[in-house]
Amino acid sequence: MAKYETMIILSTSSGEEATKALLEKFTTLIGKNGEILSVDEWGKQKLAYEINDEKEAYYTLVTFNSKEDFPAELDRVFGITEGVLRTMTIAKNV
Repeated sequence: MAKYETMIILSTSSGEEATKALLEKFTTLIGKNGEILSVDEWGKQKLAYEINDEKEAYYTLVTFNSKEDFPAELDRVFGITEGVLRTMTIAKNV
């Protein structure tokens, strides 16, 4: 198992409940495929530049352990999910 961090930037245009549901979907997916170490919700923040005509987004940082092939699947799911503005997953060397 390797340690990873993923930053998820979600659209807030669908409302707070939809944003929370989307975040719950991703944390459940990560939990089923690994071990969540921490979920740090930064909340709604102003974007440095507009993404898809949006000026604000919901930021969350998730730290987790998983097998090495899972981050590729997680990125695939991020890519096909509506409401995800940006993501980044990195491997942590500890």
